[in-house]
Amino acid sequence: MDSFENLPQENLFKKKSFFRIGGFYFLVIFLILFLGYYFIFSAPVNFFEGKIITIEEGSSLRTISKNLKNNNVIRSRIAFESLVILLGGEKYMAPGDYLFENKQNVFGIAIRLSNRERNLAPIKVTIPEGFDVNQIADTFSKKLKNFDKSKFLLEAKPKEGYLFPDTYFFFSTSNQEDVLKYMQENFEKKIKSIQFKIDASSKTEKEIITMASIIEREAKGDADRTIISGILWNRISKNMPLQVDADMWTYKNRGLPENPICNPGLDAIMASINPANSSYLYYLHDPEGEIHYARTFEEHKINKFKYLK
Repeated sequence: MDSFENLPQENLFKKKSFFRIGGFYFLVIFLILFLGYYFIFSAPVNFFEGKIITIEEGSSLRTISKNLKNNNVIRSRIAFESLVILLGGEKYMAPGDYLFENKQNVFGIAIRLSNRERNLAPIKVTIPEGFDVNQIADTFSKKLKNFDKSKFLLEAKPKEGYLFPDTYFFFSTSNQEDVLKYMQENFEKKIKSIQFKIDASSKTEKEIITMASIIEREAKGDADRTIISGILWNRISKNMPLQVDADMWTYKNRGLPENPICNPGLDAIMASINPANSSYLYYLHDPEGEIHYARTFEEHKINKFKYLK
């Protein structure tokens, strides 16, 4: 009889224990779901929309996550790093600028960086053949807000002739160091493809680039370059001053200027390497841009009278 009376109490104890344990598990599950939502599926409250984050060359995953956390792009570094590793993007996050224009959870951020989605429209900048460092500086200072013209000129002056003219694409946050780096790298890449021609010539690379810079300023088109190159090399071989309008130094001095006068393109460099053989020593362009050659100074004077009067 006693055991029967105790039965309901035991059942009641078991029921209380069940609800106690069940409530604990429910709380744990709720916390897991809440934390998962908080850290993975929701963006930080103080997420700065329109923020641009820069990932430096060689940055580790931990360094990147710290940068994102400090800039309120993600809530949890652990969640971000884990997701990137799971997505297989740890080794593929490219350095550069990333625009976070809208709030995004850590899962979306991890996918973007793993897929190198910068969301920044590149700025197109074209540097024509024959631009000198001052003209290059003026062009980029109008295009890039972080471009420091004075700092660029300070470092670029000694590199005149070795900044390749081309069309470039930069991010809005790029600065003078980026410009200098990419223009130099482009020059080295272009020169590498014709290095064997430079090595096979009887002139140094500096002589070739310096002459090419003069040709770039003096020629009016493809047809002129190689003939002008031949004329100018002829004048040097005869110890005559170059006397080119592109550089007044050449009127009073013999030989090439000490350094290039501008930044030549590949065609001018090739014309410098492969001058056309001719007996001409003089040339001029008429007002329409047509070139006229002469073998002697007397012929040159006649051309001046005919075409420049």
